[in-house]
Amino acid sequence: MPELNDFDWSTFVGGELGNVALLKELGRGVMGVVFTGFQKTLKRQVAVKVLLKSHASTGEAWNLFRDEGEALAVLNHPNIIPIYEMGETDDCYFQVMQLVEGGDLRSLIKRNLNHPLPSKRLIPLPETLDIVIQVLDGLGFAHEGGVIHQDVKPANILVENRNKRPLLADFGIARIFAAEYLSQGKIVGTPLYMSPEQASSATTDGRTDIYSMGVILFQMIVGTLPIKDESAVEMIECKKYMPETFFTKKPGQVPPGMDAELERIVLKSVEPDPGDRYAACQDFIEDLKKYRRFHLFRTSSGPATGHLV
Repeated sequence: MPELNDFDWSTFVGGELGNVALLKELGRGVMGVVFTGFQKTLKRQVAVKVLLKSHASTGEAWNLFRDEGEALAVLNHPNIIPIYEMGETDDCYFQVMQLVEGGDLRSLIKRNLNHPLPSKRLIPLPETLDIVIQVLDGLGFAHEGGVIHQDVKPANILVENRNKRPLLADFGIARIFAAEYLSQGKIVGTPLYMSPEQASSATTDGRTDIYSMGVILFQMIVGTLPIKDESAVEMIECKKYMPETFFTKKPGQVPPGMDAELERIVLKSVEPDPGDRYAACQDFIEDLKKYRRFHLFRTSSGPATGHLV
């Protein structure tokens, strides 16, 4: 399969896909490139995700892409980016979706970590919990509709500038590659955030997205995850054969630390065995809401609220 960077994506700029004129490249991931576009019929700016047919080479790719788009089209949820249009040309498949005025969670985490003031290097805990709860609500809604993301990571969570609302992206393309890769015994997902069952190319369900959100929650609270300095391949091997050793420290042992109840929530969300994890996103949400209600602003001599504002 050719690499994304092997293709001259600038040839798309100035062209049209469906009724959208492509204006500029907005970003690229492992599986596709996103452009800013102008939807002529409704006179609005949109985001256009393009997947080359050479990057989804099986005959089933378009059916999967179409079916997933149709499933997402009826998932009307404030924390899932809506799809406006979908189609194909001789060279590519494309999806037209809402353009989010903001950045992704990965950039937000990184920007905070680089802040010159140590007290500002982590997203405040109340904001962290709000983001995670909202994303889990969107994922739970998708799971109820039979759609599993399978590549939940900070780069796939966009955060609006104005109201900090998080929106999930990249459902459809992740599913296409899941079907293609798993049929060949290959692995789908991002090693740091993928669940042990993904690393083993096993059957996945909504609990694999819960694991990924648990890793994200862990990362947002402590800044830098306590893991070995390993390559992506070594990371996958660890999750496949020794998942209980992936994190080298318990959440409460990593500065600025967290209290026992929040540590319990994080550890339950990233249990290596999916049977020991939260069974559904709503269960995860309820525990986070209870924590926020009863523990968040409690003062103590311990490290429970080390980075609250």
